[in-house]
Amino acid sequence: MIGVTAGAVQGFFGGWVDLIFQRFIEIWSSLPRLYILIIIAAVITPGFFVLLGILLLFSWVALVGVVRAEFLRARNFEYVNAARALGLSNGKIMTRHILPNAMVATLTFLPFILNGSITTLTSLDFLGFGLPPGSPSLGEMLLQGKSNLQAPWLGLTGFVVIALMLSLLIFIGEAVRDAFDPRKTFA
Repeated sequence: MIGVTAGAVQGFFGGWVDLIFQRFIEIWSSLPRLYILIIIAAVITPGFFVLLGILLLFSWVALVGVVRAEFLRARNFEYVNAARALGLSNGKIMTRHILPNAMVATLTFLPFILNGSITTLTSLDFLGFGLPPGSPSLGEMLLQGKSNLQAPWLGLTGFVVIALMLSLLIFIGEAVRDAFDPRKTFA
């Protein structure tokens, strides 16, 4: 929601608002995400909601560019100009007229962001900076597979689960995108 809102405001208003937000996002996205996650997880006792909050600090930036481009493209369309002429507020124009068309590109990109977040959480658990030891997680399963080479099914099971889960997430994301595409007609 943060990334969609920031991209919508940037793309709709443009000018100085776009420039200032874009510079902030460039600085924020240039931070080394995994290192900062490891440092924060080492300082704060990691739990599920702590790790989720830390991931949310960085994952929203990926959506801003997609939503911003869609709003920049659509802000001068005729239906937006007609809505302005009818006296609709900027908020209503953004949410009711431009956002549904921008959601197709957002829903296309969202499964890839989720895949990256799952992979990041798995790698943090594997390195020992994720959930507490003994918590059920994919990174813990991969770590047990690495530690117990005489039981290769532990590592293989973790690998297969991660591969299937990430692949299915992409397929579900494509189906959701097709379902919400306003330009698509079904015969």
